[in-house]
Amino acid sequence: MTALVTQSFNIKGIVQGVGFRPWIFQLAKRFQLTGHVLNDGQGVSILVQGPEMALAGFRAALDTERPPLCRIDELTVSHAQVQDLQDFTIAHSSAGQAAAIVTVGSDKSSCDACLAEIHDPNNRHFGYPFTNCTHCGPRYTIIRNLPYDRHNTAMAGFALCDACRQAYEDPMDRRYHAQPVSCPKCGPELTLRGAGGEILAKREQALAQTIALIEQGKILAIKGLGGFHLICDAGNHDAVTELRRRKCRPAKPLALMMPSIEFAKQYAEGSSAEWQLLSSQERPIVLMAKKQHQADAPALSSAIAPDIDRLGLFLPYTPLHTLLLDGLQRPLVATSANRSGEPIITDGDEVLQQLGKPPLAVVDAILDHNRPIINGCDDSVVQMLDDELQVLRLARGYAPLSLPSKSLASMNIISKSLASMNIVSKSLVSMNTASKSLANKDSGDNSSNKLPSLLAVGPQQKNTLALNIGNQLYLSPHIGDLFSVEAEGYFERTLQSFQRLYRFEPEAIIRDKHPDYASSRWAERQSARQLEVQHHFAHLLAVMAANDYSGKVLGFSFDGTGLGDDNQLWGGELLLADCQGFQRLATLSPMTLLGGEQAIREPWRLLYSLLLQNHGIEELQQLAVFAAEPAAKLTNLGKLANSGIGPKSHSIGRLFDAAAALLANLRLSQYEGQAGIILETLARRAIAAGKQQRVEKLGLELKLELKLEPTNTRAELVLGQWQSAPLFSALLLAWRTEPDSELLALAFIQAIGKGIITAALKARNWLKAEGIDELPLVLSGGVFQSRLLSEYCHRELARLEFHRLKPGLVPVNDGGIALGQLWYGLHQPGLTQSLVER
Repeated sequence: MTALVTQSFNIKGIVQGVGFRPWIFQLAKRFQLTGHVLNDGQGVSILVQGPEMALAGFRAALDTERPPLCRIDELTVSHAQVQDLQDFTIAHSSAGQAAAIVTVGSDKSSCDACLAEIHDPNNRHFGYPFTNCTHCGPRYTIIRNLPYDRHNTAMAGFALCDACRQAYEDPMDRRYHAQPVSCPKCGPELTLRGAGGEILAKREQALAQTIALIEQGKILAIKGLGGFHLICDAGNHDAVTELRRRKCRPAKPLALMMPSIEFAKQYAEGSSAEWQLLSSQERPIVLMAKKQHQADAPALSSAIAPDIDRLGLFLPYTPLHTLLLDGLQRPLVATSANRSGEPIITDGDEVLQQLGKPPLAVVDAILDHNRPIINGCDDSVVQMLDDELQVLRLARGYAPLSLPSKSLASMNIISKSLASMNIVSKSLVSMNTASKSLANKDSGDNSSNKLPSLLAVGPQQKNTLALNIGNQLYLSPHIGDLFSVEAEGYFERTLQSFQRLYRFEPEAIIRDKHPDYASSRWAERQSARQLEVQHHFAHLLAVMAANDYSGKVLGFSFDGTGLGDDNQLWGGELLLADCQGFQRLATLSPMTLLGGEQAIREPWRLLYSLLLQNHGIEELQQLAVFAAEPAAKLTNLGKLANSGIGPKSHSIGRLFDAAAALLANLRLSQYEGQAGIILETLARRAIAAGKQQRVEKLGLELKLELKLEPTNTRAELVLGQWQSAPLFSALLLAWRTEPDSELLALAFIQAIGKGIITAALKARNWLKAEGIDELPLVLSGGVFQSRLLSEYCHRELARLEFHRLKPGLVPVNDGGIALGQLWYGLHQPGLTQSLVER
């Protein structure tokens, strides 16, 4: 008789709600093994017993065959005693007593099998808008608690019919333990309501009347996976302009949901990588190049993305959206249902309360359904930089993002090298000392290697949350800008969801250095220990975390704002950094924000401030860009600038604003990033017209010089400052000589890029002279959302053989800050030591 061997497998990762247990069941049957598999708070546990050869085959299959949505982060195997096991079973889930560390899966778009069923008149799911299986459908948005079982989801109130129960309980069926499984007999149903809340239709009639209302030019709120969209016919100019008026969104581009790839190709151009991304199961909004209108394609409203050359496209990602687009066969505007600047709305009654009542009525009707959205989640927004994915908004399809850290799992971070958790080392000497202290620490004592549970609360804009359970890092979906009571409430609800799912209570909170951010104020009200991280340092740390990297980096942190250590506004920084601290090697020369925050809303003020450094008030008053302002106002602002009074900014983002004021007469910034988008549009037109060869002749430069303003004697700026005023004087001269806005926009972007490359080379030489080996480079901050700038830098850095850390799925803008804050906290030995001792 062949000897039996028994093994126990414990698996962590995305292994619940993705068909993992039935797949294990089928594997066990294939290899004629006995035992069981079950979900628990840690992931999936498996006990298998059989001949050694069969167990080896089972183990090999675990590595080479997996369900499409599964991700294994950690797999441990141990031997167990031989037992009297007669069969292989799927056991009931166990919540366990320990903190849950199973990874909650993100929502995925409909799979091909489910789409085929809703189009098959002979299938019981024909025309059913909530069809799903273990390979697709909602996850994060419907889950209340772990483990991921039906009674812990939004489907708890829907009793399975006999046919659905049979599929749900059959391990050989693709709907085995698919928690949202249902059909027209037993599942959620649609309801169409008027703006006053009255019921207009239900089920199939609700969908049919919705299609008719959209065809009539009406604006509807329609419930998706993680919230409501505001939807109208993208070809109906009156409907689109009315949506903008009602939502108070005058210029920011609107996303388009296309019926199919074939439809999308009538309106956009893209690489094969972009088309694959558009049709991926994550179904993000993909920014793509506008295509010149073709006569055989229905026209789009010019109000969708005015004055820019990009469209944000996505494909239907639920059966409901698919059925809706099947009926309409036209592109739809699909933007988040909210008031401008506030979080996406997830409840139908709230839509009616906020968007259905005069005088602020936005919607004409609402297509609702009775499956609750437990956790809100907006649409992800991405773009391709050459063939590299860049995430601009991390949400549906990608979030919650989980990042297992092997380095944190293996290192002993308990060290007494830092006496106080509030000390941030900024000199090369202290950074090297801290690194050596960590390296020399005896790592043999694993008893104190437990990582604390930390919470990072992110910045004010594009807020996300980050937390860890052991060495598993989690980044929440996009929360948004924390400028309203509603947004702060959404922030707290998102945090409560993670606390509920992971039974998580933070031992310490990490926040931005800016005391007036809503997230910072929230942190201050908590009793947990506090740690501050400088904004631009956190940008670099986010990319380091994405690469599970804790060594030194040379990092460019370019964005619009952020409080620096000297209480000035930073945003154009070259930092030498590791997880313990940073040294500021270079920065952008400061500009005065004339009028404070008003200068950010009115870019002409920034342009005026920059030009005043080399030009007189009377000369500038003659320029057309300032002609709309009274002479007395310009004179007073000039005196203010010359006095040196007023807030200073070192922001590269503000340079883009100033350039757009000159080259595109952008007087009022209507949405964040508008200047950069307009400049890119102009620059791409220059490229299309073959004007690249003329850029070099203009000689625009963002020079890095070892020249500091008199008030700044800080020796840390060893490479100096990028000189912005000479760049704008040269830009003005070129504009006067040849006012070609397209050519000059391209020249401006390339001048910024060359300034980065020159600084990287200078830093490389300086580091070499200091005896420091070649370091990886990081490019982070919202400025690097500029596709032309980033692609230029990526190519040049690769040509010069720099090693660049890529952000992966972590947003390069402020959406990644929370992860950087968390990465910092997890590498503070003083903090960890004090928490363990407590």
